[in-house]
Amino acid sequence: MKKKLLRIILTVVLLVGAWMVEHFAALPMWQVLLVYLIPYFVIGYDVLGEAVEGIMEGDPFDEDFLMSLATIGALLIGFLPGAEPQFIEGVFVMLFFQLGELFEHYAEDKARDSISELMDIRPDVAFVERSGRVEGVRPEDVVVGETLIVKPGEKLPLDGVVIEGTSSVNTVALTGESMPRDVSVGMEVISGCVNLSGVLKVKVAKPYSESTAAKIIQLVEEAGDNKSRSESFIRRFARVYTPIVVISALALAVIPPFFYDSYASAFGVWLYRALTFLVVSCPCALVISIPLTFFAGIGGASHKGILIKGGNYMDALAKLSTVVFDKTGTLTKGTFDVEAIHPEKLSEKELLRLAAYVERYSTHPIALALCAACDEEKGDGVVEDVQEVAGLGVTAIVDGKKVSAGNNRLMAALGIVYPACERCTRHAGTIVHVAIDGEYAGHIVISDQLKTDAVKAIDGLKQLGVSKTIMLSGDKREVVEQIAKQTKVTDYYAELLPADKVSHVERLIAEKNTGETIAFVGDGINDAPVLARADVGIAMGALGSDAAIEAADVVLMDDKPSKIALAIRLSRRTIFIAKENAWFAIGIKVAVLLLATFGMASMGLAVFADVGVMVLAVLNAMRAR
Repeated sequence: MKKKLLRIILTVVLLVGAWMVEHFAALPMWQVLLVYLIPYFVIGYDVLGEAVEGIMEGDPFDEDFLMSLATIGALLIGFLPGAEPQFIEGVFVMLFFQLGELFEHYAEDKARDSISELMDIRPDVAFVERSGRVEGVRPEDVVVGETLIVKPGEKLPLDGVVIEGTSSVNTVALTGESMPRDVSVGMEVISGCVNLSGVLKVKVAKPYSESTAAKIIQLVEEAGDNKSRSESFIRRFARVYTPIVVISALALAVIPPFFYDSYASAFGVWLYRALTFLVVSCPCALVISIPLTFFAGIGGASHKGILIKGGNYMDALAKLSTVVFDKTGTLTKGTFDVEAIHPEKLSEKELLRLAAYVERYSTHPIALALCAACDEEKGDGVVEDVQEVAGLGVTAIVDGKKVSAGNNRLMAALGIVYPACERCTRHAGTIVHVAIDGEYAGHIVISDQLKTDAVKAIDGLKQLGVSKTIMLSGDKREVVEQIAKQTKVTDYYAELLPADKVSHVERLIAEKNTGETIAFVGDGINDAPVLARADVGIAMGALGSDAAIEAADVVLMDDKPSKIALAIRLSRRTIFIAKENAWFAIGIKVAVLLLATFGMASMGLAVFADVGVMVLAVLNAMRAR
């Protein structure tokens, strides 16, 4: 960019000098041409080179060819009988074309900043503990199972699990959220986060090539390969449009002079109009601004924690009529919590304590939820003779009492009759029954908790005109029904297998109207097939499986379903800006082409219709950031 800017400045100086020579030196025309050729070649040598290269490769019809043809014609037209010299106009056209290219490169650099900033999440060095010493190595050389030392202010180079230390990590580069996240021993951490406070020891869980940071960078870099329909159309349009323009300009220069008394004198006039026609018709604004709009939109979305894998998926997001959600891990947190405690003969606190003591050695998610809810779970109680019965529950001796905790089948196996609980109708979830020495003591309701923004996510979609929001789940009907009531989805289906989810989405695709699209939102390995089948697959990236992220077209890095509405708004805005550019560029060009045909447009107006429109369209495209 700096080199091009220097060339532009030098050309302006040389052009002023050439104009002064023309007006004060009284040189013959061919010598004046030589003077003007100096600034012309300074500013246009690369454009001329690209035009010659295109001709040599058999693909001449591009903007470089049009600019070269028009400017060379303008420089030579003064030698025709009755024609006025257009030396300064010829250099000016090339100068303003390069000025427009400078604006384009500046805008591209600004758009690329959104993506290049992502490169900052990839640290150059990882500090690994080896043989009692800490070594600085490339992240690519770290092996799974090794221990990383991450000091405050450093980026996490690879994904792993904290084995020592507590800290807060900044995930803004990944998720767009500025709120730090607290981490401690046993918690997963992902590459690209910045350690803010304490020193962490992290056991590496994935090689660098499979780390979150590496995958994000790869996804965004590859996004440009998936062109939107608008981008693909513009490229096809330019290939057909440019030869037609060249032939039309040639006809405009050659045919009308036949209707004049003097063909030679009329030819100069109509050649000037044809050259003006060529300058105006260059499709720079369309070819440059529309792909740049999508590029800027994808970069802007990535800063919001939304990775869109290409412009074609922006097209699809903008036309969504139906969004299908998986339940667990998508609308719900995917982790169990104690929803309610209903004791029979003892306090809620004591019932929870006994259940947590029995479950303290189990790794089942329900057992982990009970232990997490009980402050006294790691107290001094004596737990002996723990027996876990698969599919039923756990029994143990707690402080000399036989305590059983499990489902209704465990109670039936122990011959324990329990009363129906009317209060449980208000709580959909898994019921853990507790018995003490063969007598029923009460039960605890465990449920998967709704995400804090799940209701907001559905409301946001409805406000954007998404007519159907559907929830699919393999969970029990009563659990799915309660989540459906809370979120107000339009429909739901429960107790489904992964293949059933694919069938439902295929049915919805078959039933949709032309021009509408369907999205599926999921996070698990079993969601990968249906993510790939939907028009737009949207994966939860922070906690989602690698398979889901690979299969998806859009990745939400902070697991917030409310970001779907934001992704739709960003896509619609990007496409609106692209359409603005298209209609603006076409409208101005058609108007000036008509004026040029009838000799009412000067070369200066032609430059505005080409370069000026391109600059305005490029600046407008940057709003997509």
